Amino acid sequence: MSTPTSKGETAVSSTGGAPAPVKANARPKYAPQQRGGGPMGHGVGTGEKAVSFGPSMKRLLGHLRPELPQIVAVVAMVIVATVGNAVGPVILGQATNLIYDATVVNRTPIDFGAVGRVLLLALAVYVVFFLLSWLSGFIINAIVQRSVYRMRQQVSDKITRLPLKYFDGQPRGELLSRVTNDVDNVSQSLQQTLSQILTNLFTLIGVLVMMFYVSWVLALVALVTIPIALGVTMVIGKRSQKLFARTWKSTGELNSQIEEAYSGHDLVTVFGRRREVAEQFRAKNAELFDASFGAQFISGIIMPVMFFVGNLNYVVIAVVGGLMVTGGTLTIGGVQAFIQYSRMFTQPITSLASMANLLQSGVASAERVFEVLDAEEESPDQAGSLPEPARGRVEFEHVDFSYTPERPLITDLSLVAEPGATVAIVGPTGAGKTTLVNLVLRFYDLQAGRITLDGTDIASVPRRALRDQIGMVLQDTWLFGGTIRDNIAYGKEGATEEEILAAARATYVDRFVHSLPDGYDTLINEEASNLSAGEKQLITIARAFLSDPTLLILDEATSSVDTRTELLVQRAMKKLRADRTSFVIAHRLSTIRDADVILVMEDGAIVEQGSHAGLLAARGAYYDLYQAQFAAAITEEDAA
Repeated sequence: MSTPTSKGETAVSSTGGAPAPVKANARPKYAPQQRGGGPMGHGVGTGEKAVSFGPSMKRLLGHLRPELPQIVAVVAMVIVATVGNAVGPVILGQATNLIYDATVVNRTPIDFGAVGRVLLLALAVYVVFFLLSWLSGFIINAIVQRSVYRMRQQVSDKITRLPLKYFDGQPRGELLSRVTNDVDNVSQSLQQTLSQILTNLFTLIGVLVMMFYVSWVLALVALVTIPIALGVTMVIGKRSQKLFARTWKSTGELNSQIEEAYSGHDLVTVFGRRREVAEQFRAKNAELFDASFGAQFISGIIMPVMFFVGNLNYVVIAVVGGLMVTGGTLTIGGVQAFIQYSRMFTQPITSLASMANLLQSGVASAERVFEVLDAEEESPDQAGSLPEPARGRVEFEHVDFSYTPERPLITDLSLVAEPGATVAIVGPTGAGKTTLVNLVLRFYDLQAGRITLDGTDIASVPRRALRDQIGMVLQDTWLFGGTIRDNIAYGKEGATEEEILAAARATYVDRFVHSLPDGYDTLINEEASNLSAGEKQLITIARAFLSDPTLLILDEATSSVDTRTELLVQRAMKKLRADRTSFVIAHRLSTIRDADVILVMEDGAIVEQGSHAGLLAARGAYYDLYQAQFAAAITEEDAA
């Protein structure tokens, strides 16, 4: 369908399909396709996935590669410390043998000098062990913290390269949980396990060597615990993998539900849905409890089992060792040393087994972080450039676009906006108005056709260079924590005080700022509730004014303000639009009467275009919209 009534210079032929309900650069409250189950409901897009422990652990350890020299130094320290710790019981056994031989075998006085020298040697060995263990732990903590710092930086950099469609499909709480809670859990897991794993592994090897040195018979008896420990760890580890993955997934869902309920607290209260939100919280909290309890319960079985195995091994060694002493095949000092070794042998096995739950939890979190790092990025920027100075001529050439391949939305759409012209876009909700400007901003890439700015394909230039030429004022006013001055200055890096004040005066911000106690230094609180809707909107207009853009996009910028404030906002936007190509999306048709051309969109297609007067005279789609608004206004006045 195409019934243009006034072609003019600003816009020409157009056809198209249906848009998706996405707001460009709006406050990130979406993931519409994920929600369900009533108000404030959730259905997180990522399905439950068991941890692939081996590959994920290998990738996680790959983040430690830049710290390889420090890791080698730590390994050397641990080896030296382990050797000292391993020979300690043998040295103490020698002291016991000196005392035993003197008092029991030879019936001679004890050579306390010789015993003292042996004990001092043992003390020196244990002091060295302590110092090296402390130093290696200190270095490992630094290694972990630097590695996690780099991981956080990678996640932050990755988020800046992700396309808008990724955030459309991710509840905010779920994404925040991945980049905060999960990264923190990775840090804690590595910090608590890495040094212990190294120490315990080398201790196990060192003690095993010394056990064979003292008595190969007792060493073989002690080795029985290894297959038992490995079997218990593998069986329990497999069961806990899925539960730890489910735990962190449930944590993300709960965070998302809390964040949404808090952000929409006023709406929840007005509609009397507090009880329903509380019930949904209890349900999500119960899911998290079940997953966490199950994971901790199953992994917690490891320690009691390993203690039982260790004590059983200790009893067997004591009995067999005693028989060997009475048979004359082992000294009393050797039995003493071996009993110490049996404790030292089972301790690292028990410790390694108990770390399984920490590792499973950390790797489950790491996998969730890796999913963010592996997400599909925006198409790479090209190295082209825009003409200078920019004029602001925008042309859509046979553009095709869809949010999903199976559902075409905009098809073969063409239009031209000449430099300095104001192009108003109107139509019913869901007609594709915002989608159109999303494409200009390259929030999404086209499936076919192209969009040019001053004759240059916008896909051939870096996104930053393109967006530097565009200013936006949205229906949802987004203000940052900080002062009013900071929020205006956000529009231009390095803006001077004179430039900030000039933008504020031009957009009528200066009028209300002086009534505030701290003027431009007034701090904007959370949710910006200490400013009215109109004041917030004027600040966003001042921010766009300061950026001095070539193109301007106004997306229903006056729909949330009262009539008196609207007049002020309209004057500010008129100054902002001066000598700039502007795309104005509006529901209030009275606000776009002076537009150079008005595009009427339905189902992704431009069905009508022309001036306000020309479109009214044509009595087409625009006329119907105008009459509907006018009739509604008359009805409201009659009712009043």
